[in-house]
Amino acid sequence: MKNYSLDRLIKINIALSAEKDIHNLLELILKEAMEITNCDGGTMYVKEKEYLHFNNMITKSKNFDKNNRNGDIGVPPVPLNRQHVCAVSALDHKRINIPDVYESKEYDFSGAQNYDRLNGYRTGSMLVIPMEDDKYNVIGVMQLINALDDDGKFIPFEEADEELIYALSSFAAISINNRRLAQNVNDILHSFVEVMVEAVDIRTPYNANHTRSMARYGRQFVEWLDTVDVGWRFTEEKKDPFIMSIWLHDIGKLQIPGRVMNKPTRLGQLKTEVFHRIEVAILMERLRALEKPDEEDEANRRIAMLKEAREDIEKADDAGFLSDELVMKLDTYKALTVTDSEGKDTKLLNEEEYTAISVRKGTLTEAERRIMEQHVSYTSQMLSKMKFDGDYEEVPLWAGAHHEFINGTGYPKQLSGDELSKEMRLLTILDIYDALTAEDRPYKPPMSPEKAFDVLKSMRDEGKLDGEILELFIRSNAWERRENPRGENDEIWTKERRSLL
Repeated sequence: MKNYSLDRLIKINIALSAEKDIHNLLELILKEAMEITNCDGGTMYVKEKEYLHFNNMITKSKNFDKNNRNGDIGVPPVPLNRQHVCAVSALDHKRINIPDVYESKEYDFSGAQNYDRLNGYRTGSMLVIPMEDDKYNVIGVMQLINALDDDGKFIPFEEADEELIYALSSFAAISINNRRLAQNVNDILHSFVEVMVEAVDIRTPYNANHTRSMARYGRQFVEWLDTVDVGWRFTEEKKDPFIMSIWLHDIGKLQIPGRVMNKPTRLGQLKTEVFHRIEVAILMERLRALEKPDEEDEANRRIAMLKEAREDIEKADDAGFLSDELVMKLDTYKALTVTDSEGKDTKLLNEEEYTAISVRKGTLTEAERRIMEQHVSYTSQMLSKMKFDGDYEEVPLWAGAHHEFINGTGYPKQLSGDELSKEMRLLTILDIYDALTAEDRPYKPPMSPEKAFDVLKSMRDEGKLDGEILELFIRSNAWERRENPRGENDEIWTKERRSLL
């Protein structure tokens, strides 16, 4: 039996090293310990602050198997005091082997005896082992009940079994501690993401909803892929990195000037100067009419023209798209000379102002658009300063490619074809869809989903977007603005998802 158990111990240690889910790991430890000792019952406790919390409870003869994977196990935690044998084991770092709890005078087993009366059970032998990591920190306690002989009668736990279970618990404690350390690093990474996203949100009122909407669409799409057979599915290890890449895709906007990133109209900050110039010019014409009565008609004509120019410029400043007629008027105003407060002639619109107001679509000039496009490069540069390893290794690549097109016409690297992974192609679609349908952009009205899909399909036909992924996105309904079916809020990662135990 001893040789068999040692062989099993080696295999279990390999399994412990491979298992990433701590609930699975704890369950594996408890069941293996029960098999090695051939016992009827077992309980796994996890130490959290001043309590031992139940994680797994098993009683074979009662067909009882319960864990806290889905929440509270329904049993109150055990306080770390000397009234409970499991607490004493944790406090004293002590292995406790009791042949028969009913004959023990050292510990209070009234709770176990009450359980026996209520459930028609007989607690006999007990083995309690503290789970200590490599620094002798107790992270939990394993409690085994009723070692059984070949006839199914309880017997004391053998000393050899005690040594094996202690070794097993030590392996388990180190594995769990390593998982916790890894989770701490992961939590730090997620906290950094939250800080970065909040920093971007503070700088631009438009980005908060954009990023959150994209993350929601991405999460809903990934979950939908799990329910259908379309030849593509995110592994559990890749789901969180992909959503993280969405949250990080716009952090480069931290380096974009606010006057460009938050420019709500074509003129932006230039509007005040243009309208002030027009008001001054109107006043100067009125003065001319008073001082030179013979020029009154010409002055009134100029005043009417200036007022019309003000109306047209106001209209162009807020328009979603400039018509040919309006552009022709703006060309006229560019050539128009007005009088300033010192009586000197000056252009109604200088070159910078004309360039801004004559933008056909959107609010940014070509120069400003180039500045804005730099946010993608800044995102890559910022993320390159961090070390993304393992499952998160591709986060910077995905986040930095959300403006690339498969025909090579995107930016900043003009990637194309196989250089763009499915994750990159999907992120680009999510980004464009939300930009088209966003309801918080002051410079344009939101498109309906149907119209947005038409735009996306035209981009597909131009060879820019992946048609198969686009069709999957449309089919998934992940783009619907709905409440999360599980009732999760808009936090980046819920506490439950990040919790280990």
